[in-house]
Amino acid sequence: MHGELQSRMGSPELFPYSLDFRGDTVSFINLSRAGFEGASFLDARVLPPGVVPQPVVWREAAAAIHGAKLAEGCDYIFHIGHVGSTLMSRLLGTHPRVFALREPLVLRQLAALREHEGEERIAGCLKLLSRTFEPSQRALVKATSFVSEFAARLLARPSAPRALMMYVAPESYLATILGGPNSRQEARLLAPSRLERLHRRIGENAWPLETMSEGEMLALGWASEMTALTAAVHSAADRLLPVNFDRFLHRPEPHLHAALRHLGIEASTAELGAMIAGPHLRRYSKAPEYAYDAALRLEILSEARIRNAAEIHSGLRWLERGAARFTALRDALTLSQSVERSC
Repeated sequence: MHGELQSRMGSPELFPYSLDFRGDTVSFINLSRAGFEGASFLDARVLPPGVVPQPVVWREAAAAIHGAKLAEGCDYIFHIGHVGSTLMSRLLGTHPRVFALREPLVLRQLAALREHEGEERIAGCLKLLSRTFEPSQRALVKATSFVSEFAARLLARPSAPRALMMYVAPESYLATILGGPNSRQEARLLAPSRLERLHRRIGENAWPLETMSEGEMLALGWASEMTALTAAVHSAADRLLPVNFDRFLHRPEPHLHAALRHLGIEASTAELGAMIAGPHLRRYSKAPEYAYDAALRLEILSEARIRNAAEIHSGLRWLERGAARFTALRDALTLSQSVERSC
């Protein structure tokens, strides 16, 4: 594989699967166009049975990237989790000028780097993620939710990337998470790291996790991810477009049009109609074999609101108290509310 590395470096089929910082390697897998289109996650879940990623010493990969004259030029979808980012990625990926990549593991690993650390690897990996199958395409990378912490740094790149920021209002977020046992379990697992990130942002250890109700813990998830994205909004200005998922589902066509225009694509009425008429708005985007649409989502949210009214109230009150104390939380709520009024 190493001998042909540079000759293959120009194609996205040679996909950078993961980084090993201790071993100073980057591992690659082969991934077809159909593989990218089908994958909800470009992590261990994309590996076919028996396939082992092939490690390459970083200096060899960096030399091949340089020799292939790869350029950095990708855009992003950032989000707070469970707010339709995979659906948006799939829909936008049906446009011929968009090459959609969803949650590459290597981007999560880059997000773990401290500020002013790993510039060479960041630049090299983003060049690899920027490759497309067609010259007219531009890569659109949907990040994992906690990559939001890295969003401001990515948006400050010299390539001046553009991004969509997907979110919902706090009440809708709480109902969404409470509406599914898997999302509730995931929230519990992520709560310690989210609290650590939020404490770092506000500069104070304000809340012991063990004393928080479930509703407060879920509100913590909204606060942690949304404050990170609010910081990104301040750094990127008009290069980041907020998209409220509830509003999007109510009227998908104008929101798709606005998203594509923000990414520099002027879609025709026929193109937008074909995107909306396709299967994605009627399937569960992370597992397309299951039916799922806006009506079913509303039904689940309505039931969650009835069953969990006390926890939702608890979480919203926690957010109000936090916003009264800390500017970062207050800014996140203000951004959410200002976008609501402008929609």
